[in-house]
Amino acid sequence: MEPPNDLRELPMRPNTLVLSYLGIRRAIGLSGLLLPVVLGPGGLLFGIEIQDNLSSYYHTPLRDVFVGTLCAIGIFLFCYRGYDKVENWTANLGCASALGVALFPLDFNSDPLVQKSITGYLHTFSGGVFFSTLAFYSLYHFPRDSRREQEPHLRERDFVYRMSGVVILLAMMAMGGYLFLLPNDWKQTFNDYNFLFWMEWIAVWSFASAWLAKGRTIIADIAVDVLAYSSELVLGRDERE
Repeated sequence: MEPPNDLRELPMRPNTLVLSYLGIRRAIGLSGLLLPVVLGPGGLLFGIEIQDNLSSYYHTPLRDVFVGTLCAIGIFLFCYRGYDKVENWTANLGCASALGVALFPLDFNSDPLVQKSITGYLHTFSGGVFFSTLAFYSLYHFPRDSRREQEPHLRERDFVYRMSGVVILLAMMAMGGYLFLLPNDWKQTFNDYNFLFWMEWIAVWSFASAWLAKGRTIIADIAVDVLAYSSELVLGRDERE
């Protein structure tokens, strides 16, 4: 005897939701993965020199790529929902800071700490909050969430999350040391090698790695992961409510 139609359709509903959540995670990760590549090496193909930092691409012909990608990341974060209110607020904060980085440009040819306008300072503040949010996801939310999952790649993904968070924090510390501690002559030397650009590239790729791992693009086992994440959504639904 076949079960009623409603019962036969139940497995399809969580699986569709699973693929939607995995798609958001992959979209966030891929956006971060591609952004510095398109701006840096991609810009060189069009005669745009490597800039002092990623934000300086706002003042180049690649402005739309920079703004559009960060706005997309912000929207994806706004649409993303975690296990509880803390994770949801973290995503909302990441959304707001990503939009702040995109819509409040850094002043042209300036030190991030010495801006000529309120808009420039809002950009610097938003950038710090954005990277801090990404590190918090990698070091707290993702490892905590992964403990709810029953699947064969738990330890591998947990390692990716934690290492991504550590690398983001180290990159932020390096950038902070450059901005706050180095004398001007040393800063100029570091500027000659685009120090901030490379540190931001490392931080963005680290955040991308964590989201791609969470989206099962890295260390993927589709058949098992869909079942695991289906149970993950069911367990998390009650807590969110």
